[in-house]
Parts: sequence; structure tokens; C-alpha cells
Amino acid sequence: MTAGEFFRRHVFHNLGLKLTSLAIATGLWLAIASEPMAETAVNVSIVFRNMPGDLEISSEHIPSEQVRVRGPERVIRRLQASDVHMEIDLSGMKPGERTFDLTANQISLPDKLRPVEIVPSQIHLDFDKRATKRVPVEPRVIGTFAPGYRIESVSTDPETISITGPSKSIAAVENAITDPIDVSGLIDRITVLRHAYISDPLVQVTDPHPVRITIIMGRAPAPAGPAPSP
Repeated sequence: MTAGEFFRRHVFHNLGLKLTSLAIATGLWLAIASEPMAETAVNVSIVFRNMPGDLEISSEHIPSEQVRVRGPERVIRRLQASDVHMEIDLSGMKPGERTFDLTANQISLPDKLRPVEIVPSQIHLDFDKRATKRVPVEPRVIGTFAPGYRIESVSTDPETISITGPSKSIAAVENAITDPIDVSGLIDRITVLRHAYISDPLVQVTDPHPVRITIIMGRAPAPAGPAPSP
């Protein structure tokens, strides 16, 4: 094949279409290259990967991160917080305190965007062994008793519930409290369903079903009269 034949077959064939395509591609490149850049801040929750099964995060507060992101304005305008992901790998983590440096390598972003700054740049967390135990349920009774009456008995079904959480937090829990039960004016008995809860936010109730509580009222003993005169 001569040079002339090569150019006619591969260069000049459909030359108009090729030039049009080149012009369109060049125009798109120039439009993208000249597109104004923008920056925004996104609040991002941290995803903890590979958490050991017997470990708990015992820090009461896990901060969210703010990531400043830069890129083409049209992409920035469409950016949602759910489009940004930050991960920390907890493989091999042991109980105790640990400080994590947060870097751009831990952030997943849509194409054409890059992280500019992470605030804060570190987080400090406590880790503890996971523990489980059963604790008694303590009904919380409120209200004003009817005159001459008192509580004769209070029973719960079940009598105990199972809780789980960091071992130090679990050790400090002595009982679970129910939502309040108002016995104002009650003179016989009442059976109600109430949830039991633990005030420590790090402790979870593992069987979160309502507790059946029965309260029986009875007559209070009459006050003793004055002693007879000698």
C-alpha cells in the first residue's frame, strides 16, 4: 500500500465526520477545563469496619466529621452527604484508648471531587470488652395513694431482663427501671405493660419487650390511738 492510498483510506475517508467529532471533543474539553471550581463542607458519619465481635466502643459520644470538598461547581451542587463515606478499619483492635488520624485515603468521593480538609483531623475513642448479664426490673410507681390505702405488693413478669454493653458500664447497672405507673386513687389492683430501660446510653436491653406489672393496693393499718390514762 502506497502512502497516498494509506492517507485516502485511513485519514481522508469520512474526513468531515472526523473533524466534527474532533471539534465536539475539543469543545467539551474546553468547557470542562474552564468550568468554575467550588467548595463545600459535608457532615459525614464514620463507618467502623471489621469491629471484633467481642468488643464495644465505650465512648459515650462518637463525633461526626466535617469534610471540605472541592471540585467542579456543577458536581458540588449535586453533592449529598450520603455520597461521601469515611471508614476506619478496626481489625485487631483491643480494649483501651485509641487515637485515629483521619486522612484523605479514608474518604470515598464521587469522581472529579477531592477532599480539602477534615475537621477534626483526629478522633479519640475508648474500647471495652462486651459483657451481658440479667438485672431485676424495678417498677417506677408514681401518684398519690387513695386515703387509707397503701401498696401491698408489686410483681413483674419477667422479673429480670438481659442487658449488654461495655463491661465497665454493665458492671455499674444494678436494675432496670420501668416507665412510670400512676396509681393515684387506686384502691384495688392494676395490671399494666411498661417498657424497662437503662439510663446509660451505652447499655442496651437485649430483649426489649414490655414488662407486665401487677400492683395490688390494700388498706393501711389504722394509726394507734393515744395510750389510756393511768
